[in-house]
Amino acid sequence: MSFYEKGPVRIHYEEAGAGFPLLVIAGGGLNSTIAGLSGPLSPYNPITELKSEYRVIAADLRNANAGQSSGPLEIDRPWDSYTDDHLGLMDHLGIDKFMAHGFCIGGPFIWNLLKRAPDRIVAAVLAQPSGSRPEMPDLFYDNNMKGWAPELVKRRPDITMAQVDQFLTRMYRSNPDFVFTVTRDFVRQCRTPVLILPDDVPAHPYAVAMETAMLAPKAEVSLFPWKEPKERVPLAVRQVRSFLRAHRPAVA
Repeated sequence: MSFYEKGPVRIHYEEAGAGFPLLVIAGGGLNSTIAGLSGPLSPYNPITELKSEYRVIAADLRNANAGQSSGPLEIDRPWDSYTDDHLGLMDHLGIDKFMAHGFCIGGPFIWNLLKRAPDRIVAAVLAQPSGSRPEMPDLFYDNNMKGWAPELVKRRPDITMAQVDQFLTRMYRSNPDFVFTVTRDFVRQCRTPVLILPDDVPAHPYAVAMETAMLAPKAEVSLFPWKEPKERVPLAVRQVRSFLRAHRPAVA
């Protein structure tokens, strides 16, 4: 069990395999944990699938209820606080350039990584990425107020529901558009290769996933649907492997 600490932030992380570094981010919203990668919500486990070729690194999100990472709620910069943790972990491990693979909330996180550290992310896979639905503007706010906030406040007496409300409002209501963390203009100008594996459930809108794929100049997209029937999942994993190999630097 490994931890990275910086000030009041403590991040639990794990590594597997060897090779070019690959940061993986589990789904599960603000309850994203390493364990979630092998849970029922993850169509496949990128650690087991990719550790034979990559140095795979995963971490529990700060303040995920089932995880072991902790830190303050940075109300004025919710998305950036998590990106600080991801980039800080890579710095701690002495890693400059890396690839990224995220499920669900990992989509917005990866776009934020591409915005914050464009020269460090070599390529990225966004599987069933989260996005905004104009017809369901409070979906993520409501989900987290019900599924994340009560347990967090119970575990952390220093955090109040009023603070969580401010945090989630800034995260999901202040700019409830597109992929939350970047603009369409940013995606249009992003030269990093990305592979999009779309989904079509309330939290993972197909329209947003496909819009990013159409806008990003170096985007590729998987077959759809790729999760059902389950026999299709290995085909999607094969495409992920091919994509990562194609963009992995020659000197790893």
